[in-house]
Amino acid sequence: MNFEFPEEVQALRDGVREIVQGKVAQRAAEIDEKGEYPKDIEKLFADNGILAIPFPEEYGGVSGSSVAICMATEEIAKACTTSSLILGVQALGSYPILVAGSEEQKKRLCPPLAQGRVAAYALSEAGSGSDAAAMKTTAKRYGDEYVINGGKIFITHGGVAETLVVFARTDPDGGARGISAFVLEKEKSPWTVLKLEHKLGIRGSPTAQLAFDEVRVPAANRLGGEGQGFKIALAVLDRSRPGIGAQALGIAEGAFSYALGYAKERQQFGQPIASFQGIQFMLADMATQIEAARHLVYLAAGKVDQKAADLTKIAAMAKMFASDMAMRVTTDCVQILGGYGYITDYPVERYMRDAKITQIYEGTNQIQRVVISRALLR
Repeated sequence: MNFEFPEEVQALRDGVREIVQGKVAQRAAEIDEKGEYPKDIEKLFADNGILAIPFPEEYGGVSGSSVAICMATEEIAKACTTSSLILGVQALGSYPILVAGSEEQKKRLCPPLAQGRVAAYALSEAGSGSDAAAMKTTAKRYGDEYVINGGKIFITHGGVAETLVVFARTDPDGGARGISAFVLEKEKSPWTVLKLEHKLGIRGSPTAQLAFDEVRVPAANRLGGEGQGFKIALAVLDRSRPGIGAQALGIAEGAFSYALGYAKERQQFGQPIASFQGIQFMLADMATQIEAARHLVYLAAGKVDQKAADLTKIAAMAKMFASDMAMRVTTDCVQILGGYGYITDYPVERYMRDAKITQIYEGTNQIQRVVISRALLR
């Protein structure tokens, strides 16, 4: 394993870090408190090419590398989890096009996304979360278009997206093989936002309940053949899970950095609390867990770029381990700050609330364990 990253990727990371520390970090608490989508941060990322990172140059982007996406996501999440989702969901919503789109579709749909048009990914339904193949949303073909009816829940950025990848059933009796994938463009195929959820964390990221009532989408916007949608969805999750690991890594690093500085300065019994062995052991454990997660996350990101045969297993491991780590580390950071850790004047409680979702979305960590064990026993 070689973790010496190419100079261009490191330069990209350093550029993102500078932007985040200069413009995003000071907005994080306000974004969380108000629970408003940070349109200014979205524009900042678009103007500075951050939203172009998920795309290869031939489709208007600047990279297309999973390692680069993870590096940028990690840097943003150190300061603001909500803002890291602006990049993370742009990658998630674009992956189906990059994975399964025709050359014509990639050249038509990707450049606007690389320039900042917002993408989202609509898979989950009220009756099909972990059991995604049980979805009920339908797509029926009439000539050169499909008509979509149904609904989706928990769709990150579903209320602000302009391009939405929707998975729907084209064969009512086909099970997992009866699902197809479609790219909906808001201007031509408008969907309805029924509700925005009020959440424990990532409060500035709009999580929407969507409805599709006779929504017409051109057949030219179907990705792959009919019945290939579920396969596409799984391939996308393999590629997006390292990004969740990177987000969790950034959350843990941000909380740990603050708690470490606090422990050096906070005086009790006439000395900094960092001088007490009980605190030292907590710090040592957290630093070790973060370092272990970093290696697994970037191993998985490299597997994406290499199109490795064991990607599914390693991606699930990275997402599971890093998110479980982030929950442990942020909880311990709150503990180190004591009563101050529990109040919103200090950022560690926000990191802890944000960390929880990384154990849930892109497949719960229980599902990750199923994925890993199946790979082991295959």
